[in-house]
Amino acid sequence: MHERLQACVACHGQQGRGIDKAYFPRLAGKPAGYLYNQLAAFRNGSRKYAPMNYLLAYLPDPYLKKMAEYFAAQDVPAGVSPGSAASTIAGTSAAPAQLLAMGDAIVHAGVRAKGIPACVACHGADLGGRAPGIPGLLGLRADYISAQLGAWRYGTRTAIAPDCMQYVASNLTEPQVAAVSTWLAAQPLTAVARPAKTPASDMAPVRLPLACGSQR
Repeated sequence: MHERLQACVACHGQQGRGIDKAYFPRLAGKPAGYLYNQLAAFRNGSRKYAPMNYLLAYLPDPYLKKMAEYFAAQDVPAGVSPGSAASTIAGTSAAPAQLLAMGDAIVHAGVRAKGIPACVACHGADLGGRAPGIPGLLGLRADYISAQLGAWRYGTRTAIAPDCMQYVASNLTEPQVAAVSTWLAAQPLTAVARPAKTPASDMAPVRLPLACGSQR
């Protein structure tokens, strides 16, 4: 499978560990279910990015699942911090310290007035994601995170219904999007930032604050 996925390396790096480009996310260590859902969405056209739509157009489900499982099994590139306190969204006027403080508050407490839960409530206390379908948020650049939130807001990116991220993104202001994106990009990616596993069948399921089709 490693040899078959060399077409992915130019944008996503060796083993999907990422490269120094704003709009190409790392794939390594993300939940296999999440990665498969995204590959299927690109293939089916519900997530739009022409190069990915073209590359995946004729690949069958079993192949997409093998791709997802391969990248999910790769080591997280620990120690990588794709942004910094000085790395903010282009066009924002707030000082980095202000953005970081606002972003920290939203990530850990949400926006109660709008019914937006804390990012950690769904993506995990260490923001490493949650199996099977919720991705980690670290090791990504601010511009990429901001672009994805914008895509959810304007309908060019969708997820399995109920689409919880569409609700979240639609209710965040532009400054809040910039703040969350900047704060997340400033955090180092640690080796423990791995997806939380789904509880065994005899354990109580994790209750998410919003209904999320990605976890079905």
